[in-house]
Order: sequence, then C-alpha cells, then structure tokens
Amino acid sequence: MDTLEPQGHGTVADILTTEVANARQRIHRTELALQRTEEMLAENLALRNRIRTAVEAADRLVKIDPPSFERRRAG
Repeated sequence: MDTLEPQGHGTVADILTTEVANARQRIHRTELALQRTEEMLAENLALRNRIRTAVEAADRLVKIDPPSFERRRAG
C-alpha cells in the first residue's frame, strides 16, 4: 500500500477529510437554496396579497355601482 502512515490509516483519514469537506459544501449549497426559497416564498405571498386586495376592491366596486363598473370593463 502506498501511504506514509502504517496500515493505511493516512489514506482513510484523507478519504474521511474529503468526505467531510464534500458534506460541508452540500450543506452550504442547501442553505443557500433554502434562503432563496424563503425569499421567493415571501415575494409570492406579497404578490398574492396585492392580487387579493385588487380583487376585493373590484368586488366592492361592483357592489357599489354595478352598471358603472360594467361600462368601464366593456369600454
């Protein structure tokens, strides 16, 4: 076996070190993906609230003056 350590322990330690480094990289990428997902969720919730507010305002307008609202939509 081509290693500096007796009984190949250096090779095992190198493999373990590499695996730990790879795991840390995966964790970091996952944390970044989670952060971006949370940002996208916040944006989508804000947009949903704006749409809901617009729909509710349109519903109130129809209840206040239905003929006027229908003319605006047709024109």
